[in-house]
This record gives sequence, C-alpha cells and structure tokens, in this order.
Amino acid sequence: MSEEAKPKPATLAAQALGWTDPRTGAIIPPVEFATTMKRDERYEKTGGRQYIRDEGHAFAQPEALIAELEGGAQALLFSAGIGACTAPFHALDPGDHIVAPDVMYYAVAAWLREFGVHWGLGVDFVAAGDLDAIAAAMRPGKTKLVWIETPANPDWTVTDIAAVAEIAHAAGARLGVDSTAATPVHTRPLELGADIVAHAATKYLNGHSDVLAGALVCARKDAFWDRIHRHRHLTGGLPGAMESWLLLRGMRTLFLRVRQQSASALAIARRFEGHPKVARVLYPGLESHPGHAVACRQMADGFGGMLSILVRGGAAEARRVALACRVFIPATSFGGVESLIEHRHSIEPPGSRVPESLLRISVGIEDTADLIADLDQALATI
Repeated sequence: MSEEAKPKPATLAAQALGWTDPRTGAIIPPVEFATTMKRDERYEKTGGRQYIRDEGHAFAQPEALIAELEGGAQALLFSAGIGACTAPFHALDPGDHIVAPDVMYYAVAAWLREFGVHWGLGVDFVAAGDLDAIAAAMRPGKTKLVWIETPANPDWTVTDIAAVAEIAHAAGARLGVDSTAATPVHTRPLELGADIVAHAATKYLNGHSDVLAGALVCARKDAFWDRIHRHRHLTGGLPGAMESWLLLRGMRTLFLRVRQQSASALAIARRFEGHPKVARVLYPGLESHPGHAVACRQMADGFGGMLSILVRGGAAEARRVALACRVFIPATSFGGVESLIEHRHSIEPPGSRVPESLLRISVGIEDTADLIADLDQALATI
C-alpha cells in the first residue's frame, strides 16, 4: 500500500493492523498459553519460536501495533510500566550520567534515587520543562540519557520534546520520553527527535483498568536497544498471554476513548477555572497553563484526559471533596474508562512536593455533564 493510501492511526488501532489468524481466519487473535514450542523435523524452531520468554506469540501483534502508532522501529512489552521506564537505565554502564525531571512518576524517581545511584549511575534532577536547567546539567561525554515525562504527573508540566532532543543529542546523549499521559493520539515523540518512548500500558493503551503492562518503542534498532532487549530477556519482566491479549483488545478503542476523555477534561478544566472553591486548575489545554504554547505545538487532537485541581484549603478539604464524589471514584491510577479522583499527597512518599490541596483527576468516558455536576456538588461540601 502506498504511503498516501496508508490508513490513519485510528483505523490501524481499531483493526489492530488488520492481522487475522492464518489458521482460522479469525479477526480476533486466539489466546495461546503455551510456554514452549516443538521443534520441526530438522530440529529448527517452528515458526521461529522456541520458548515464551521473548518469543511468545501473544506479544507480536500488540508490539507491532504500538510501534506503528508511535512511528518507531520496534516495540517491546514489559510486565509493568515501571519495568519499561527503568529498562533503559539498566542498559547504561556504571559511571554514566542521567538527567531527569523533578516532577515525574514517583516510582521512576524513587528507582533512580534508591537503585540507580547505588549501582553507580550519576543522576541530576532538574526543574521539569526548564530547558536552561536541562542544558546546564548536561555533562558531554558522561551524560548518556536524558529522561523526560510530558505532560508530567501530577502537575502536567509540558516539556518541549524537540528542544530537549537537540540538547541531548548535542551532548552525545539519548532522549527517552515517558508519554503515558499524552498517548500516541496526542503526541508522537519519535517524530520530534526522541530516541525512546515509554508507556505505562496499564493506563490509556489498555484503557479498562484490568491489565498491568508497560511498553518501550525505539526510533531505531541499535546496540543500545539490543541491550534493552537483552535485559528484558534475562530478567523475564514480560506480561502473560492473557495480559497481552487484553492490551491488544483495549488498544482497538484507544482513539475513541482518548478523544472523548480529552474533550471532557478540557470542558471540566474550563468550568472549574475560577471556581470560588478552587485555587487553581492545572491542565495543558488552558491558556493559563505555563506549558500551553508548547502543548499546542507538540500535541494534536486534544490535550489529554488528566488534570489536577488545587482546592481552597488543605489536605482535609481535598480529601473531603474526593470522598464526596458520586461519579468520580476515589482511587489510584488513570487512563481507564471510569473517572477517578485522588488526593495525591496522601499516597506520595515522605518529602513529596505535591501540594496537600491537590486532587488528581483522571477523566473517563462518562457523560461530561454528569462529571461536571459531580465535582460541583463535591466542592459544595467544603
């Protein structure tokens, strides 16, 4: 098929690349639980597969779809998002240096502090989205990886991917981007110069709160990518066959879900900006957000389904609002079809910089008016 006639990403996702089972013609792949495969009469691998680790049939289609949606050379599945995000760090050598943001998924930051430094990696945490701070932290010849998350959890700081790619590459480093919140619907970091894209596939890619998985995508297959692949093989951090099947099932509706979630999130952000019980709304789609201009450049088809509000008061008032919700569910995680609300400070580790009054909101696919009405009545309780 010519490039001009190639289906749009939403079509590729809905049909999961159009693959069918060659044995039965089924448009939904069978779930294969086998862990080992018989060799043929020449003692060669049957279909190129020998053992489920790295060669499981269930991985092929979701990995191919994720790579296609991100415009990458190859994708790898992992058993969790944290496994995907930390795999590039494992591929570095002791003495290598990493630049990472001070606002990011807390588990990745914790791994860098508790294990990365202990294993001999140098790590500098800089202000998220601050290009001058990133440039100042670079150590040419030593910095091997710059890691960013955009929009960054939980204040949704937006980082200019193309600008950071230039900074990283000028110093001989690679750029890794955690694009979980943006998804391929809104941002394709590899097209902006990133070398690696990470996803907590548990979130939007699956979209149904019933799978634990992660994914990495590379711009090109090189020695560093081979090292990441080898790390996964030797540590065994892969999802099971059913998880892979459910992930693929979820990705078929990715564009429908994310577009609805993004539209509702923008409506909610606009409704509660300036609300008398709300001190601030943090959402890249608002003109008041510091990263709005960059978001407009590198995000398409919306600004994502995540936002945070800072209620007037403190932790007690924020928790009261979360518990008073009737449609929003007070729970951790995000990206599912159900809307969630979380008092983030309550589950952060000691020393967290997350404001005590911050509520993190994951917008689902419910009716937008119902979501707005629910927050209205919950805010009325404080």
